[in-house]
Amino acid sequence: MSGFDQFADVLESREELQRLVGTPSEFSLKKELTALDEHMVRFIAHSPFLVLSTHDASGRCDCSPRGDAPGFVRVIDSKTLLIPDRVGNKRVDSFHNILQTGAVGLLFMVPGVGETLRVNGRAKLIRDVNWLEPLTANGKRPLLAVAVEVQECYLQCAKALVRSKLWEQHDRPDLSTLPCAAQMWADQLQMPEFTVERTQQLLDESYRERLY
Repeated sequence: MSGFDQFADVLESREELQRLVGTPSEFSLKKELTALDEHMVRFIAHSPFLVLSTHDASGRCDCSPRGDAPGFVRVIDSKTLLIPDRVGNKRVDSFHNILQTGAVGLLFMVPGVGETLRVNGRAKLIRDVNWLEPLTANGKRPLLAVAVEVQECYLQCAKALVRSKLWEQHDRPDLSTLPCAAQMWADQLQMPEFTVERTQQLLDESYRERLY
């Protein structure tokens, strides 16, 4: 057996889930806002990293990391954000999904802070030069940006980051048994021209010379 066939006791309904985990408190429900308040705006200004979640018309999901200097995401107003697109691998899975459904979920993180900021909404890909110009970094103006119209936003409690000890430098996991990315990609690609050494060389060059 493989996949879901391995599991005998699977939840199938909202009612089953609610009986198992209970119902959310009034606090959990009321903290959700429909627009960014001043605290959320400050949080975004301090955030150098977010995760962008999207899905296509068939329901296929994608989750993509985005990062730059703190405040790289521009808050235009309480309902609108701009996320610049930096140089990547050109797969642009997130963008294909946005073109199909326009639905996005964002998770903002600030190093050293346990709480995260969740933002859900609608998105469009924009290329207005007057909006892209202020998003220039390292002398490079982005080709496009993701404009997000906020529908739901709230601060997520710190339990997940407390449990993971993500920001505790002294408690990082032992990486001695984790292969480097070059080794993983070489094994996955199975292409003779991409040896571990060559792949690592390409990665180092890309991180050094093509971040923007």
